[in-house]
Amino acid sequence: MLLKELSALASPLNDQKLDQLQQAASELSPQQLAWISGYFWGLSQTSVAGEAQPASLPVAAVASQPAGKLSIIYASQTGNAKGVAQALKEEADAAGIAVELFAAGDYKGKNLAKETHVIIIASTHGEGEAPDDAIELHEFLQSKKAPKLPNLEYAVIGLGDSSYEFFCQTAKDFDAYLSKLGAKPMLDRLDCDVDYDAPAATWRQQALDKVKETLVKADAQVVQLPVGQAAAAPSAYNKQSPFAASLLVSQKITGRDSGKDVRHVEIDLEGSGLTYQPGDALGVWYDNDATLAAAIIAKAGLNGEETVEVDGQSVTLLQALTHDYEITAANPQLVTRYAELSGSKKLAKLVDEKDKLREYAANTQVLDVLGEKKTALSAEQLVGLLRRLTPRLYSIASSQEEVGEEVHLTVGLVEYDKGDETRQGGASSYLAQRLEEGDTVKVFVEANNHFKLPADDNTPVIMIGPGTGIAPFRAFVQERDNREAEGKNWLFFGDRTFTDDFLYQVEWQKYLKSGIVHRLDVAFSRDQVEKVYVQHRLLEHAAEVWQWLQAGAHVYVCGDANRMAKDVHDALITIAEQQGQHSREQAEQYLNELRKSKRYQKDVY
Repeated sequence: MLLKELSALASPLNDQKLDQLQQAASELSPQQLAWISGYFWGLSQTSVAGEAQPASLPVAAVASQPAGKLSIIYASQTGNAKGVAQALKEEADAAGIAVELFAAGDYKGKNLAKETHVIIIASTHGEGEAPDDAIELHEFLQSKKAPKLPNLEYAVIGLGDSSYEFFCQTAKDFDAYLSKLGAKPMLDRLDCDVDYDAPAATWRQQALDKVKETLVKADAQVVQLPVGQAAAAPSAYNKQSPFAASLLVSQKITGRDSGKDVRHVEIDLEGSGLTYQPGDALGVWYDNDATLAAAIIAKAGLNGEETVEVDGQSVTLLQALTHDYEITAANPQLVTRYAELSGSKKLAKLVDEKDKLREYAANTQVLDVLGEKKTALSAEQLVGLLRRLTPRLYSIASSQEEVGEEVHLTVGLVEYDKGDETRQGGASSYLAQRLEEGDTVKVFVEANNHFKLPADDNTPVIMIGPGTGIAPFRAFVQERDNREAEGKNWLFFGDRTFTDDFLYQVEWQKYLKSGIVHRLDVAFSRDQVEKVYVQHRLLEHAAEVWQWLQAGAHVYVCGDANRMAKDVHDALITIAEQQGQHSREQAEQYLNELRKSKRYQKDVY
């Protein structure tokens, strides 16, 4: 009422501006109002033309001057970049640096012109694409609207997997765009591989040292206004401190004649306090097969009793390879290093042909790379070839509303023959074969805010998940069932054969009969002469898919990134072209707009 009473007095504000001011003030605490009063007073002193800056400003006004701060922006798809950004902010706070943390989707690109110091932490999605949350910022920096940035100092760190062609591409893009706009790099960009913890920690310290050289935090006490909602308290268990859970079930759900071994896995979270939402992932820390570790050691001409240092501790080589290093999947760096150590002509030739090198590394295990040319290695040389062990992330296949203090996974055993021997995946064989029911498995929840059901339960959803890509959609349907959501659910599922590979068949038929799932279209590639996949089913029902999209449906794709996700994307473009009467360019822009509005989400690997 005070503002209304003041309006009766002589005032430079009209009634509309007074109403706006009263509405804004009603949402602020007394402390925040005090801060605002000083801030506005300071602005009034600097906005009068020709008037000198006052010698002394209120505390809040001093703090509002552009002395500079560090802004940290993260572009994250699965949460890794966010984790690095949060660690950087905590370290900046501890160092007394004025700092703000932003998700890329919450940051307005034009504000870069007001910044003095920016650090971007970026992951890369799909075929070198920016994460969904960073698309707008990524596009803005390429546009004519992007401001010149001669006063900005910046640094960029990328997270990626060097096995992929477009390694850390988003970070490389941000680095190039900022440089082109005139910003000055504080230090060289760091492109991190999958075992990024140690190099990222070192880089963060170097970056903060550079910031402190030029950025001095104002001595005045700053009362910060809240931005958005307070973050939820972090769980006691995370990637660095996983929960020791108990394996309840590891049950094969493919038929006896199937060419694949897919397991339904149930894990007990009782007492952990861990919570998750449909679309999130479960991180699983696993031990390697000790037999495989011994075979690799023997291939290097060692016996396993040699000692190596891991995180400051002296352990045997066998222990290190069982618990601390990745010994299944190869990678281009390992192949390149071993080519140099062994002198293998075959590997040396691969190193010179990058596409073939990536293909070879993706389809060859460590043991078989070492087998290309037997070479005696020291224990230090052997571990120097290997990446540190990292947890595997599995899409969660359950809704906590349905299963309580459990979490379910759908795990496909990676397995293939190599001559007379069988090769298996590290984590999948651990969960499917080496763990017994009741054994302990170390887990944590990895939130995925870019693969979430629509907030409005009336929104229709289209789910496309062949093979183990079905996992999150089991969680989606369980969740919508428990929430009694009215929105329609359309599931596309595909695999090899109806008889042996229809994952969770009984459950889907139950949901279809009860009306929870409104449409179910399946594609079993080997049940007829011509192979049929989910993208073919999409095109067969193009008119209905377009109708659902026009009605506001959200589209979700989960599974293989290399072929399936591309083929589904192309099918959706074709549907937009044919049904929406769009050109190819317009159809691509339509899907891009769906991604920006979070109506087209992918969880691919």
